[in-house]
Amino acid sequence: MVETPLHFKTISELTLLIKEKKITSVELTSYFLERIRNLNPTLNAYSLVCDDRALKKAQEIDKIIKNGGKLGPLAGVPFAVKNLFDIKGNVTLAGSKINYNNEVAKQDAILIRRMERDGAILLGATSMGEFAYDFTGENIHFGNCQNPHKLGYMSGGSSSGSASATSAGIAPISLGSDTNGSIRVPASFCGIFGLKPTYGRLPRTGTYPFVDSLDHLGLFARNIPDLSQCFDLIQGFDEKDHVCIDRENIDTHSQIGLGIKNLRIAKAGGYFSTKNFPQAKEAIDKVCKSLSVNSTINIDGTLEGRAAAYIITNVEGSLMHRDHLKKNLSDFDPDTRDRFIAGAMLPGSWYVRSQQVRKWFKDKFLAKFNEVDIIIAPATPCTAPAMGQKKILINQQEELLRPNLGYFTQPISAIGLPSCVIPTIDEESQLPIGVQIIAPPWREDLCLRVANFLEKKGFSSPSPVENNSFFKTGKI
Repeated sequence: MVETPLHFKTISELTLLIKEKKITSVELTSYFLERIRNLNPTLNAYSLVCDDRALKKAQEIDKIIKNGGKLGPLAGVPFAVKNLFDIKGNVTLAGSKINYNNEVAKQDAILIRRMERDGAILLGATSMGEFAYDFTGENIHFGNCQNPHKLGYMSGGSSSGSASATSAGIAPISLGSDTNGSIRVPASFCGIFGLKPTYGRLPRTGTYPFVDSLDHLGLFARNIPDLSQCFDLIQGFDEKDHVCIDRENIDTHSQIGLGIKNLRIAKAGGYFSTKNFPQAKEAIDKVCKSLSVNSTINIDGTLEGRAAAYIITNVEGSLMHRDHLKKNLSDFDPDTRDRFIAGAMLPGSWYVRSQQVRKWFKDKFLAKFNEVDIIIAPATPCTAPAMGQKKILINQQEELLRPNLGYFTQPISAIGLPSCVIPTIDEESQLPIGVQIIAPPWREDLCLRVANFLEKKGFSSPSPVENNSFFKTGKI
């Protein structure tokens, strides 16, 4: 049996090695920092590497071990965050050169503080699309983030670097954000697990906003136990985020092994049909076969719900950047700039109507959970496109690629439902493509139970080392 390389070991495996003194926290951190130095010049997954900070934290953990002190549940586990998370002493870029000369952050984002409270070690900040308005992983200011499974192909966005880093084994856990699909699209393209929790579950305090009424924070991991454990640890109300809901935390980690018995599971039909998306159809068929799912459920109003989300995104996003649009127009990525300008020109009545449609669509969708507990849907219409690709076939019509990579994720974000993406492999291209496991509000435990069941059935994160010559010939 081949030994799992250190960079692909699970959280429990890494913390056990440290606790049993088979490796020091400094040695483990140094290993990941060296791996970043070797791989990141090609992948461009990290925009900032916090070498000194990471090693200092690792030294503190080793000192606790030496003195017989109590370790946190994530002691020594490296992690990374999307570069819209505040990191004390650094400028929060949010993927834009417009922010480059901003003041440095005075403290870390709350989720970084919670990860470090439990012993995790921050390696750095990861690349992203400008102002989070991106599904591709392309960035004209700081370079494109590569897909570890095939260089020259999109990693997805806007949490591109977080997904690429976790897929490539240069960050066991990474945090990202999801407004219209910015966790689930990269998870699909990079072949890892991604969780977008319920809107209002995780506090956004200390992160750069995009669309206030749609922004979520979430996580990436290469396996469900790691994803579940970290999600449980970073939950909790924070009054500084006005949409964060004060409710009891949910314990998902103890429940992921309960299986799918007695869960009513159906495939999403109608708008979510995959008949014109062969790669998505193959992925859905594999998952439904493993779950013995034969029923299909249609959700009326999905097209209208997605249209409402699109208008809300444009209007709120453009309002956020109105001053920059007036003063620094040439400093925007042209794709981002044009959509913000379009949003600024939309009538206010359209925005009001869109919020009404959004509520109407949410009521229709939630009613379906009287019939089922879990809904299975595609994550992306296709596997990762090549960098620079501009068009995609949607229902046999050629459409712009950028907005339509979120074709299946945007309706779910619009109404704030929890969704976990699991990886599959497309047989023809051998590239990853993900499937969404969607649950009712606040039931992340159900998403993760089904995802864990599927992981045990073989739906696991593929190793880029097996599929990409770069990892075989490059320094690792």
